[in-house]
Amino acid sequence: MKIALAQINCTAGDLNGNSLKILHACQQAREAGAELIITPEMALCGHLPEDWLLRPAFVQACHQTLMDLATQIHDVTLVIGHPHRMDGNLLNAVSVIRDGRLLITYGKNHLFTNLLLDERRYFTPGNRPCTFECSGTLFGLTTFSDYQHPAHLQALRSAGAQVLLTLDASPYTIDGQTERYRALREGITQTGLPTVYINPVGGQDELVFDGASFAMDHSGQLVCQLAAFQETLGLIELHNHQLMPGQCSPLPDRIEGVYSALCLGLYDFIKKNRISGVVIGLSGGIDSALVLAIAVDALGADRVNSVMMPSPYTADISLQDAQIMAGNLNVHYTKISITGLFEQFRQTLHTELQTWPTTGPQTTLENLQARIRGTLLMALANQSGKLVLTTSNKSETAVGYSTLYGDMAGGFSILKDVSKTLVYQLCHYRNGISPIIPERILQRPPSAELRPDQTDQDNLPPYAVLDAIITAHVENNLSSTEIIAMNYPEETVRQVLRMIHSCEYKRRQAAPGIRITRRDFGRSWRFPITSGFWQ
Repeated sequence: MKIALAQINCTAGDLNGNSLKILHACQQAREAGAELIITPEMALCGHLPEDWLLRPAFVQACHQTLMDLATQIHDVTLVIGHPHRMDGNLLNAVSVIRDGRLLITYGKNHLFTNLLLDERRYFTPGNRPCTFECSGTLFGLTTFSDYQHPAHLQALRSAGAQVLLTLDASPYTIDGQTERYRALREGITQTGLPTVYINPVGGQDELVFDGASFAMDHSGQLVCQLAAFQETLGLIELHNHQLMPGQCSPLPDRIEGVYSALCLGLYDFIKKNRISGVVIGLSGGIDSALVLAIAVDALGADRVNSVMMPSPYTADISLQDAQIMAGNLNVHYTKISITGLFEQFRQTLHTELQTWPTTGPQTTLENLQARIRGTLLMALANQSGKLVLTTSNKSETAVGYSTLYGDMAGGFSILKDVSKTLVYQLCHYRNGISPIIPERILQRPPSAELRPDQTDQDNLPPYAVLDAIITAHVENNLSSTEIIAMNYPEETVRQVLRMIHSCEYKRRQAAPGIRITRRDFGRSWRFPITSGFWQ
């Protein structure tokens, strides 16, 4: 028999749109001769509709859509993920549909309660394994979370399962596919059962689902690998309860994968929210250059507007490089000087600034420039119906090296989880495809250009050191003592950690952004703004 893997791009809450995608995939599967088709976890309602699941009307609409869908499924067996109300409890469920009716429904046994997701907020765990027969083979039905529990796998094996079908909705992270391979191989070593793994593709708010669905035979050998970041239907041959070698698409390497995730995340955020395009403030620096490149690659040049807003401290080469970059990508380019506005603000505030008390470094006039630019960008976005993309990276976001209501003003942040050192790697990768980013941008010392001869390293440690400390503390949860033991200067480590935890109030007001690491400054970072603890 043939098994079809429907690696589809669902939207949270779009019950009609998701249902049509599933029906289309069923039609394709039938035409290709498949008898069984599997879809990702929660495919019917998209992963995850979050607090819509607390609304009875939404859960009822999901049930009605499932029933309507079932009446249209014939000549193929469909495995579909959906929310399901049973005995007063809401389950993260998977159902098997054949000949217009539900054969069986299974509730996810082990709910995720990790940094990213607390499924217990919405769901009650199921309490039993699930198998079903199709064309003479007994399939064990599981989610990826349940698959990682040996007792659950043993229960499926004891129930006579011959092939396991694993549904997941696992967002992209760097090196995440390696962890998926490892988990399945451990399960296959335990059970000896071939396993099919299905994952969705597409952007959903801060998350990007990379797809990359696959299958492994009874020895843990990869026999099928679908492409990453692409909506597709894969087919696997099953003979005598064994999976046969088939389609194996190459996966992108580390940097290509990050770039693809950022492009897909932006594309779907704009498309699914029905936004006409984006506006980007160019600086002549590397961050805005990368944001511009990703925006054009994701959306097309006709949906991207770029604006250069020089101040008295903007270098001529910054003006030149910004214009060259816009020309290389053939995007609409506007130059609006903020010098006059800056002088008016300075004159208006001059007397008051002399009388107000001062503490710490004086960045008032620097922040004024950023806030003037933010105001102009938001005005242009309001006028055009487009969305402002912010250009701050993870390194800046971590230590608060950004201005509230200034360069933080915007609706979406592509680089929110991308460190400065990774920004450079991504720029070199993109220039390897075609040289669109001027070499001078890659070679110049990073600078906000808010005062004469300013560089980022006037205020921050070298980015190689800063990013290593941020990764150790934020992503790997290491303490200051543990990071110092890695031979980083004690004063620098303590300075960086103080900066990270003192600017939480800024991050709470930042635009949402794409998650690519194990721990971003979004839904997986939950520190209080007000805290008396210091390590």
